[in-house]
Amino acid sequence: MIYSGVFRIKMNVKRVGNVILAVKDLDKSIKFYNEIIGLPIKQQRRTWVDLGSKGALISLHPASLSAPHEGTSIENGIMVGFLVGDVKSVVEELKSKGIKIYRDIVEREAGKNVVILDPDEYMISLFEPIFKDKVEQSAGYQGFTPA
Repeated sequence: MIYSGVFRIKMNVKRVGNVILAVKDLDKSIKFYNEIIGLPIKQQRRTWVDLGSKGALISLHPASLSAPHEGTSIENGIMVGFLVGDVKSVVEELKSKGIKIYRDIVEREAGKNVVILDPDEYMISLFEPIFKDKVEQSAGYQGFTPA
């Protein structure tokens, strides 16, 4: 049956639980997301790793166990987004660690954004929001996480 927009399943979805990425090299991807991006390892099994502490988790799974890893997220449109405090300092830090910048910093009405590539060439959007009301912004916010 093709979805026509009329039929809707009521699943009672509460929130996004995780974003699952099929990766070529699990150890290399764990290092990227844990040591470079800074996501804590929440749970790790031999063929599955959950990273993060709040909100949706990034889950890594070897592509060889599910389906061949074909193409890049540039070709298939997959992008993972993270909020950061100071996108300029993040870019400088990432460049010093040899991380590939796919699209350099762009300033928009809502904030600044850069797109980097992970080891499997999944696009990672790093976004620094512009707060119209300074009360929304937490003090000492810089780099990847609030100070």
